[in-house]
Amino acid sequence: MALIGLDVGTTGCKAHVFSDNLELLGSASREYAVEIPHPHWAEQDPERVWELAKECLSEGAEKAGVSGGVSAIGLSVQGEAVAPVDKDGRAMRQMILGMDTRTDEQNRNLKEKFGAEALFKMTGMPVHTINTLPKLLWLKENEPDIWNSASHFLLYEDFFINKFTGEPAISNCLASRTQIYDIKEEIWSELILGYLELDPSRLAPIRPSGFNCGRMNAELAEELRFGSRPVIATGGHDQACGALGCGLTEPGLAMVSTGTAEVVEVAMETPHLNKTLYEGNMSVYRHTYPGLYVVMTLNQSGGFILRWFRDVFCQAEMQSADESGKDAYDLILENASTEPSPLLMLPHFSGSGTPTFDTQSKGAVLGLTFASTKKDFARAVLDALTMELRLNLEILQDGGISINELRAIGGGAKSALWLQLKADITGLPVAAPEVTEAAGMGAAALAGHAAGNFEDPGEAVNERLKIKKVYKPVPENRKRFDERYELYKKLYPAVKEINHQL
Repeated sequence: MALIGLDVGTTGCKAHVFSDNLELLGSASREYAVEIPHPHWAEQDPERVWELAKECLSEGAEKAGVSGGVSAIGLSVQGEAVAPVDKDGRAMRQMILGMDTRTDEQNRNLKEKFGAEALFKMTGMPVHTINTLPKLLWLKENEPDIWNSASHFLLYEDFFINKFTGEPAISNCLASRTQIYDIKEEIWSELILGYLELDPSRLAPIRPSGFNCGRMNAELAEELRFGSRPVIATGGHDQACGALGCGLTEPGLAMVSTGTAEVVEVAMETPHLNKTLYEGNMSVYRHTYPGLYVVMTLNQSGGFILRWFRDVFCQAEMQSADESGKDAYDLILENASTEPSPLLMLPHFSGSGTPTFDTQSKGAVLGLTFASTKKDFARAVLDALTMELRLNLEILQDGGISINELRAIGGGAKSALWLQLKADITGLPVAAPEVTEAAGMGAAALAGHAAGNFEDPGEAVNERLKIKKVYKPVPENRKRFDERYELYKKLYPAVKEINHQL
């Protein structure tokens, strides 16, 4: 019987079908839009995402030849996004996404009410527009009719589980990303819910990752052409599922995930809530692996900048990719130099992530001349994202978190150029697992645990995990990038005020 890890990201969903010993059998994917109806807004139609996810499930099972034999489905989902739903589980408005930055006013009010450091120590989450809490406050203040009439407020995990089974449930992992979860008591925070005037019955019940939420309803199983009704399992935040899927089952192991956003996660035995991590705006939350926590850095623009660059400037490469069957990104970066780009970019296309969390920061490119090329620009994107990665790693290390190796997952882990660049700029070895879609594997392992296949989902992952290659820093490259990094650290302070005035 097969296991499916359904990975619901910000710009696309993927259904990865695994055997009962976590061998990847087949996958299917769909892309969907992020809508920007107003400046600082980022929304999405969750009902459309649901329909595309169903297509992925059917196609993935068919490709893998297991349509009639799926035993369980686990969920890996983008974090923080929230939507009100009616009594039938249908969204009453667009999902407000994590990358949405409209809630500056709500965050100012939260700081006044609770204090930023007190909120961090209570929830593990720094005050930021990414969080679910200020989004709910915005809904309450700006759409009171919807706020009052909604049956529930759901994130993508509980929204999908409700669709699958008729009852919502959310993993403690994803719940702890909302800023409404008391990280020490491991429940919805009574203090914060009281401030929201929100009854906890209007949120999904919290379950451990890998919890059996029941079987898929019969009508849906028939629609998807499944011969059986698979168990539906809680999974968690996509980054924490990815951490499980690349073997972060012991304290101190670290991963870098490059998808729509770029994230570093380090596994911890206890939640470190020290001042360095607080001042660096790092988030600390429950891992999908039992008994562990993770600390996370965030660059929410991440790989989304490459997609923007592809869509806006690379029509010829996209057409060539369609005709040849090659990957458009490979064509864009073909024959790229190993030298730093002559251009210096600030990758704050959706504000800055950690450590500054400046929602008014914007992208910038320095060094443009008539000699600048499209490849220079594409390479500048990779350089900038990786120097931002180094900046965050240094703060984690200053906060007492030891990192000896990065395990790379996500779409960016398919690029040998980018993996070597990560090693050269950070000075750390970068290991590329054989299965780079680790979030899907982590979710599938949790599904197998829920269905009774695995007693320990981490052991199941580690038995299957294979490292394809380890990229080690090249000393000559490291020196060149050290010099460029010193320039990079001056870039944000130099343009900060100009970006704010813009």
